[in-house]
Amino acid sequence: MEKSIIYADNNATTCVAPEVFEAMKPFFGPDYFNASSMYPAAERVSKELKLAREKIAGFFNADSENEILFTSCATESNNHVIFGTAAANPARRHIITTMVEHPAVLMVCKEMERRGYRVTYLPVDRQGNLSKADFVRALEPGNTLLVTIMHANNETGVKFPIQDLARITKETDPEILFHTDATQSVSKIPFSMSKNGPKTGLAADFRNIDFLSCSGHKFHAPKGVGLLYMRRGSRIRPILIGGHQESGRRGGTENIAYIVGTAAALETAFRTHFEDYGKLAELQRYFESELLARIPDVEINGAGADRMPNTTNVSCHFVEGEAILYELSEYGICASSGSACTSGSLEPSHVLRAMKVPFTAMHGSTRFSFSRYNTREEVDRILEIFPDIIARLRAISPFSRENQH
Repeated sequence: MEKSIIYADNNATTCVAPEVFEAMKPFFGPDYFNASSMYPAAERVSKELKLAREKIAGFFNADSENEILFTSCATESNNHVIFGTAAANPARRHIITTMVEHPAVLMVCKEMERRGYRVTYLPVDRQGNLSKADFVRALEPGNTLLVTIMHANNETGVKFPIQDLARITKETDPEILFHTDATQSVSKIPFSMSKNGPKTGLAADFRNIDFLSCSGHKFHAPKGVGLLYMRRGSRIRPILIGGHQESGRRGGTENIAYIVGTAAALETAFRTHFEDYGKLAELQRYFESELLARIPDVEINGAGADRMPNTTNVSCHFVEGEAILYELSEYGICASSGSACTSGSLEPSHVLRAMKVPFTAMHGSTRFSFSRYNTREEVDRILEIFPDIIARLRAISPFSRENQH
């Protein structure tokens, strides 16, 4: 009999919400038509595509539904921004990013260096915070092409003040383009892309951000669909060429079922946002306080920073993360040692290295990330099992304090 699962790896992916699955069903059956076709049956599908785009633009408080571009994932969206802005602005040869970005940004920046661009990788402090002074010094009016800085870190949940960074960028040189990878914060934090600012004081003011990317599977939509907000008038060229879809900005037949599912997922998220946020914040406070009370030689990475309420990255000194994950999986607990996109590597997390986490703790980091579907009972079960796992592993570790006598 298959063991029951406690899923605590929602920063890697999320389950498809039931209402999202129901919204998608017709497009796997009677409404399977290509939205670009001209007959009436296809026109119904085209109208659903337009409606989904309008809904998502409304959730983002965008100035136009045409500012929403559908992609396959956030990785494609990030690639589109970096390669596309470089192609459209050849005179500018400098990019600013951080040392803790997702590989979907860092690896593209490395490729840009191979193509002759200069990239500034901003450091972070021990809590994962970015220095605004370092950022200001890095800006080069007349030469900086793009700033690409994530909103919330996928490994630690630490949030960067991109609202202020984007404002500073535009005040320094309005021609510098600003991009944020908001994969871990879309649906969890309301924000406004409108040049007129937020409709209410509850949303973050992202009016100075030119591009924003995310993936649907991080907020209970399916894998294989992404979003790219592209401010109208921004200088960028397409990287997927081969059709007139998406107003000529991305060739390829639109994935209607998944696009409709993404709109449905965001609709639910915005309806339940405040309830979900409060629940996750309370779970995080309880979980972390209990971890610190029950396990010696342990620290919460980024504890002193402004963080997402669903993410806890805990470093346990003197143990290996791979062993921790194996032991957790034996109890049906799904967690991570960091980004799912780098979990096949034995190298310690580049995020924790940048934060200067001690060597004895860096290899023993575990990321727990929760969603609105997690319960207090599941957290209590993790708290029952996790400390015992750490104690057992330390008992056999040659690096533990007890075994160094």
